[in-house]
Amino acid sequence: MSNVFLDACAGRPTPHTPIWLNRQAGRYMPEYHQVKGKLPSLDFFKDPERAAQATLDAQRILGVDAAIMFADLLPILEPMGLQLEYVAGEGPLFHNPLRSEADVDALRVAPAEEATPYIADTVKNILSGLPPEIALIGFAGAPFTLASYAIEGKGSRNYVFCKRMMYEQPELWDRLLDKLVDQVASYVQLQIDSGVQAVQLFDSWVGCLSVRDFDHYVLPHLTRLMDKLRGRVPLIYFGTGNGHLLDSAMKASPDVMALDWRVPLGATWRRLEVGAVQGNLDPIVLCADRATVETQARAVLDEAAGRPGHIFNLGHGIIPETPVDNVKALVDFVHEQSARRPA
Repeated sequence: MSNVFLDACAGRPTPHTPIWLNRQAGRYMPEYHQVKGKLPSLDFFKDPERAAQATLDAQRILGVDAAIMFADLLPILEPMGLQLEYVAGEGPLFHNPLRSEADVDALRVAPAEEATPYIADTVKNILSGLPPEIALIGFAGAPFTLASYAIEGKGSRNYVFCKRMMYEQPELWDRLLDKLVDQVASYVQLQIDSGVQAVQLFDSWVGCLSVRDFDHYVLPHLTRLMDKLRGRVPLIYFGTGNGHLLDSAMKASPDVMALDWRVPLGATWRRLEVGAVQGNLDPIVLCADRATVETQARAVLDEAAGRPGHIFNLGHGIIPETPVDNVKALVDFVHEQSARRPA
């Protein structure tokens, strides 16, 4: 059976532009809260039944062309030895951030079947309820973003501890990222073995780096991860605030390059010479009125100009204040407008 999302990942023509949305299962949706109830966030991510239900609800309610496995970037670090807590009103917090050589050396790398076995069950539960024409996307954090969280211990604006390790102890930095690459590769391979049909690597914090630092400290590890995963399913590389890094990131050879809203989709796509791109509506547009949503979405479609290989998405995740009806309207608009556009 043909799948519009997977066809677009391969740069093949599709009857309409496929659309899915970062954080499409999230706090903006009443059904999400009904499924989560009072369950702590970390337990929610590890619950294969509830995580699958959150995934399936979002796809069904929105009518998007792909579902993305409901999970979070950071629980993969817990079995490695980091003490993770999701603090209400603050977000994720590691109680023992990595600050020394001993901390890094103590990190454990284990097969994902042992470290995160619940992920396989989540994927299988999703597939049992997902329509066959809808693709399932798996995901993981990219090495730099995971390292930043693990070293800083929480959200950061300046990445002081992370960059200090990177600059002052480059050999230790490389040891840390080597471990992260191995753990992420195992985690993603388990997802693929369980049935996901594409994988997105989230590098949410990489935009804080210069091109020189990205090339020197990050690109070799990102490339090694991509090489470990390449050839089984399409690989999507997603970052934000990283327009200056896109040419360098292309050296890791993702199948699909996600673009945030800060770069022009059409011109960037032509320059990168990548077969497929994903993006790139500003997620805050969805908080505006319906006319604005349609105007801004049409502008993105105009940038893509009907070229095969465009996957419509946001440049970041849906925020909690977003009206659900606006998200549904966006999906319908993209489907309708792109189906009318001549190839």
